[in-house]
Amino acid sequence: MKITAIQTHVCNARMRNWIFVKVLTDQPGLWGWGEATLEWHSRSVIGAVEDLTPLLLGEDPRRVEHLWQKMYRQHFWHGNGIVRATAISGIDIALWDILGKVHNVPVHQLWGGPVRDSIRLYCHLGGGKMEDFYQTNPADAGRFADLAVKAVEEGFTAFKTMAVPWTMPIEGRIPIEYATRCVRAMREAVGDSIDIMVDCHARPSPRMGLLFARALEEFGLYWFEEPCWPETVDAIADVQRAVSTPIASGERLVSQYAVREYLEKRAVSILQCDITHVGGLTEMRRISAMADAYRVALAPHNPQGPVSTAASLEFGFSAPSYIICESVHNDVPWRQDVVQEGFTVEANGRLVRPSSRPGLGIEINEEEVRKHPFQQELPQTVTYRDGSVGDW
Repeated sequence: MKITAIQTHVCNARMRNWIFVKVLTDQPGLWGWGEATLEWHSRSVIGAVEDLTPLLLGEDPRRVEHLWQKMYRQHFWHGNGIVRATAISGIDIALWDILGKVHNVPVHQLWGGPVRDSIRLYCHLGGGKMEDFYQTNPADAGRFADLAVKAVEEGFTAFKTMAVPWTMPIEGRIPIEYATRCVRAMREAVGDSIDIMVDCHARPSPRMGLLFARALEEFGLYWFEEPCWPETVDAIADVQRAVSTPIASGERLVSQYAVREYLEKRAVSILQCDITHVGGLTEMRRISAMADAYRVALAPHNPQGPVSTAASLEFGFSAPSYIICESVHNDVPWRQDVVQEGFTVEANGRLVRPSSRPGLGIEINEEEVRKHPFQQELPQTVTYRDGSVGDW
């Protein structure tokens, strides 16, 4: 069995261009699907996939670990930069899809079978509609409450919100009061039985992140996410130690080597490494084992396309420390037209049951993908009131 071609299929979903990776073999009807979506870097990732392809053509796709080592270590530069790591991830996911199909089992069966009966999904406020999640006015507490109620009405028992506004390195009480007002409105609207996560998107400085974390501690958040830049590991650890709220981070980390420092410094309670960026399912399984040694939970970042979701769920059914799966369902109205999924979702509680289909259990509708060709993603920039550049 040999790899004969590696293709990229780009599908524009407004905020992101989903980059689907298809690995073809010399066996009729046998191919695998992966995803290498990296917003605002689509052309770079497509080029990186093309650069990696000569390493893999003619190779046996069942040698997943061997091929991962080739992609990561060959041609001098290691694959721990975000663009190349994302390309490796997309190919690696597709190779696991192939291996599951070869053995006629879901991917999670290749790793010892399911460790749980279901996985809970959480949504973004607005279900993935960018304007509701990223651009809601943080002064409009009532709007946050309305969106929270809608998420619960759609069956979710957990949702994530970006109620922390953009801030300069140091600001006064106004942004803290905005965030507090918004989170209080959501908590009062949905009650204590619903889990609320607040994502800072690494917007604040370390000190502002700490002030936000302390101000929101009273609301019993499920987690407080990316309180400051991922490069400032010591500062994230300071926030973790200063509040009782679990701190989550890791979506921008690439490779087990970046994760190691977070674990050694006890910086997080939840690791959010993205399977489509960190090095694919192969590297994510190594990170899972590392996290288990520190009793750190896993909730992979997953706001991308449907192959990413399928991969995150297959991984979740095999990983003991996995706690919940991020999902989007209203980013584009035709999302379900692009994919046939093997897993089922119970509307009440948004619980996912395992797929019984081989591999990732999905198939991409290439004809539907072609209806949504590449377009430049919607621009997102932040400028502070003094004209300086901020973090989106």
